[in-house]
Amino acid sequence: MNLKRNMSIVTAVAVLQAFTVGSASAQPVDQGEAAVVTPAKVESVEVMKIEQPSTENEVKIKSSTSSKAESTVEDTEASKSAVVETTPAAENDPAAIDQATTTNESEEGSTIQEGTAEDDKTPATPAQVEQPATGTAAGTPGGDLTLYMNSNKMEQDGNTFLAGQPMTVKNGVSYVAIRALVDRVGYGVKYDNKTKETIIISGDNELRFKTNSKVYTVNGESRTMKGPAYQQKNTFMVPLTSITQALNISYKVNQSAKTVVLNLHKKPVASFVISQKEIFAGDTVDYVTSYSSPNGLEITNERWTGRQDSFDQAGTYTISYQVQDSNGQWSDPYSVTIQVLQPNLPPVAMFTTDKDQYKMGEKITYMDQSTDDEGKIEKTVWDNNPLAFFEPGPQTVTLTVTDNHGATDTYSKVINITNETLYNVSDFNLLFTPVGQKFTFNGGEVTSMEKVPYTYRDEASLLIRSNSPETVNTEGIVYQESSSGQTRFMIHHVNNTGKRVKMYVIATNNNPYPAVFEQQNMGFAGPTPFATVAGKLSIDKWFKSIQAGADQKKEYFEPGESKLILTELNKTPMKEGQVISLYSDAFSDYSLDYNVILVEENKDPFEALPTLPVLDRDGVHNRGTYPNATRVITYDQQVGATPARLPLGDNASDPNLVGTDPMAYTDASNAGNFGVLYKITLSNVAPRTLISFNPRGGKYFGVALVNGQVVQIVDGSLSINTSSEQSVLYRTGSSSESVTILFSAAPGSNLPVNLLFTPLPMEK
Repeated sequence: MNLKRNMSIVTAVAVLQAFTVGSASAQPVDQGEAAVVTPAKVESVEVMKIEQPSTENEVKIKSSTSSKAESTVEDTEASKSAVVETTPAAENDPAAIDQATTTNESEEGSTIQEGTAEDDKTPATPAQVEQPATGTAAGTPGGDLTLYMNSNKMEQDGNTFLAGQPMTVKNGVSYVAIRALVDRVGYGVKYDNKTKETIIISGDNELRFKTNSKVYTVNGESRTMKGPAYQQKNTFMVPLTSITQALNISYKVNQSAKTVVLNLHKKPVASFVISQKEIFAGDTVDYVTSYSSPNGLEITNERWTGRQDSFDQAGTYTISYQVQDSNGQWSDPYSVTIQVLQPNLPPVAMFTTDKDQYKMGEKITYMDQSTDDEGKIEKTVWDNNPLAFFEPGPQTVTLTVTDNHGATDTYSKVINITNETLYNVSDFNLLFTPVGQKFTFNGGEVTSMEKVPYTYRDEASLLIRSNSPETVNTEGIVYQESSSGQTRFMIHHVNNTGKRVKMYVIATNNNPYPAVFEQQNMGFAGPTPFATVAGKLSIDKWFKSIQAGADQKKEYFEPGESKLILTELNKTPMKEGQVISLYSDAFSDYSLDYNVILVEENKDPFEALPTLPVLDRDGVHNRGTYPNATRVITYDQQVGATPARLPLGDNASDPNLVGTDPMAYTDASNAGNFGVLYKITLSNVAPRTLISFNPRGGKYFGVALVNGQVVQIVDGSLSINTSSEQSVLYRTGSSSESVTILFSAAPGSNLPVNLLFTPLPMEK
């Protein structure tokens, strides 16, 4: 017995020395930062525990019993060493754990048990051989878990538990007994005999470890630990940080107390939404709940405050929702404040006409007088409301309106059409079809109309037309060119690569002096699946930009520098089958080299450029560099006194621009003169003249700028489809007028086109 007592005393002194050296070596840091400990370079002490180990039914170590006095000397002396120096706790710093738990070495040269080579090769299956930690039943997570460094003691909720092996440092890495840890955390553990892996399960998360391997997996994804997992005396040991990082467990390291405290107070989380955007008194409220447990526990209960299936009165209400997990812990309340509105009143549809009876061909004026209690009528649909009827008899006109809540109302009125005729269909259309709308006529008469014998002059502007291949099947350079001075870019392409891509324009200054690039305007549309829509919108935005003097930018280039320009082009990736269309005028004081490229959306365009192939033309669409891309037409003679037409894009009255394809080293002809800006001034348009737009090559979507106003060539999403249709651009009044028209052919549409000048019939 004396021998045993003497051995215990020697051991206690050795441990006290070891921890004292460790504490003296710890370096304090500012509060909130991880503390880093530099261990003293002395030999570790082998602690020989003479006491009997605690049995499984010993849950607490009580201070009033002799078991307290006979508990491990390590714990007692570690607590004493904490008085020597106070070090702030370090939060979630893996290095703090590994360094703080490094065993101090003594001069005798023996070490605390870390597992010998023989232990590492123990063939036991970890989950089957290792027993749960001594203490309460495993599998139920409690409060914060305190681990003691270099000790097998763990504390939780006032109870003390003993792990199969102490928290140990091996080659600078802190290891814990995996079974003891997961028991306290409340996770599942099992062993896979086929793969020889120990598996930890936390909700939907699965961690797999192998003996003697640094690699473990988290939900099938391989990760690397600081040290390999190993077995020691039938206890499976893993680096502590591999579990805390994988399962997002926060912790604090207290170096003076030699503890690591794992934060396990993870409440369940509750939330809900109400599916309706607006809630009206008396409506059934649709609650959609959502909840989860960070610990992977089952949600077993819920409670509401302020919930009602419907609210009888308008007003403000606060609703709270909580859930409870299988461990009995409630979530924090999740609250939503809602505004219950007065019941929505549907809109009231109503209209009047200027008369109740009309002649055939007499213009009808409809006056919409619909109302809504919130003033938010969002949709108006007319049925059978032409500007005139050309058949006698009663006609029912109907109006349906819809408010912002989806409520609708309909009103109908019957008007009577007499047998008398005021205008025939042709005369009525010429006189009364609104600007931006179309009507049908005998298109065969157009070719017999006199051509306006106009001449033109060119304004210096170099057109870079990137339109072939229009449908791009692979990454590459779709256009290359150099330009200085006034330059116009027309870019129109379809993505057919099967990937999400972006288009870029890269400008490079290869001069020995700085250069300036000035973007003067911008018309960009897309990405969209519809080529004609993209073409029309790009022209529309371009004209509005010209009109407003908007979208101006400057870029400065140092010698040898490359930059992206016209960056609206690459803001949004193009999906398969989508189209982009761009028009922009620019100016540079020195020549810049331009590359128009198409690459996958995540690639760096500058890195990709040197590796990209130059793509061939598609043999159908046009590309090229064309000088003199602004065509100025001034006609001073009277026009409109007799039917006449002004053809554009016909390669006769309006010859194609001639240029080059610099990538194919060949001449090019700009068929249709797409990209050409026409500035048309008609100085003497006769009184009472209709100016209209008539396509001759097929379907056309587009706009024109007439006397400074953007005019849709057919409003909305409609197109003018055939040569037997014309769209109204302008009507002159009772005296001659000067009319200016800016026009450019919209990509995706068809050329040639005519501007028609038709005398108006007399009004009755």
